[in-house]
Amino acid sequence: MGAVLLAGGAGYVGSHAVLSLRAAGRDVVVLDSLEAGHRAAVRDAPLVVADISDQAAVRDTIRRHRVTSVMHFAALLSVGESVRSPARYYAANVTKTLALLDAVVAEGVERLVFSSTAAVYGEPRETPITEDHPTRPTNPYGETKLAVENLLPHYERAYGLRAVRLRYFNAAGAAPDGSIGEDHRPEEHLIPRALSAARGGPPLVCFGADYPTPDGTCLRDYVHVSDLAAAHVLALAALEADTPLRVCNLGSGRGYSVREVVAAVERVTGLTVPSTAGRRRPGDPAELLASSARARSELGWEPEYGELDVIVETAWRWQRSHPAGYAS
Repeated sequence: MGAVLLAGGAGYVGSHAVLSLRAAGRDVVVLDSLEAGHRAAVRDAPLVVADISDQAAVRDTIRRHRVTSVMHFAALLSVGESVRSPARYYAANVTKTLALLDAVVAEGVERLVFSSTAAVYGEPRETPITEDHPTRPTNPYGETKLAVENLLPHYERAYGLRAVRLRYFNAAGAAPDGSIGEDHRPEEHLIPRALSAARGGPPLVCFGADYPTPDGTCLRDYVHVSDLAAAHVLALAALEADTPLRVCNLGSGRGYSVREVVAAVERVTGLTVPSTAGRRRPGDPAELLASSARARSELGWEPEYGELDVIVETAWRWQRSHPAGYAS
């Protein structure tokens, strides 16, 4: 088995995937521009600082490190920003991905694990959402991820690049030992914002309290980032075994509202979360809840950190040990 190239491996999910791959005994190399990723997040792996659109750097990295598989995490990920700046999202998430894929196939790499999102589904027609649910994104972020999903089968037919698309629901938490965690700038995810508010940061803004849900706030399916990382290792093994698997949801199968998350943060920390009411964010569905039956049956994936309080505890451990995030 050759090395695995993690494009965007200095980011949140990618850095946790590095740990899981190394624990599985795999050789790893990270390529990241560090525009959003962090040098200090990369543990036990060489880091190449370059953009995924830099085909010369990508090809040189593949050759030097004898890469035989790629995991692609590099993308912009804010729903709200994508609504305000769709051109930026198409350029970063689609155009740059095309450059990456062309460099990958030029070097003869035949396996790709693609970091996708539940945002490809849009407003759910039924829950839990299966992989056969219609894909009708409600925001440019989801549209760009779906655009890449749609081009991957063409790359398989034309160039032999076999890919698994992993559709995350809400990634959350941090490495259980507190060594790495979530550090987006600005941070838009609910759990770290609620923890920050509890620590004395700005009050938590709750976006929308008039959704058609039991308490009026959005329902989301939170999946621990280490469980996501473990699924990537399993997906790569499936590709290496020529398993005919192409799309998998990754979620806990349980939905939690914004208010339920706030309550969990207050239980775990013993602190109050100051909050204010805000308007709905454009493009935010009311509810996203996964069916992960395919990942469980075909990948053998069993989430280890399924309970919301456990997810919050790991995120809290990270924030307490890294109150200002990463140093670099």
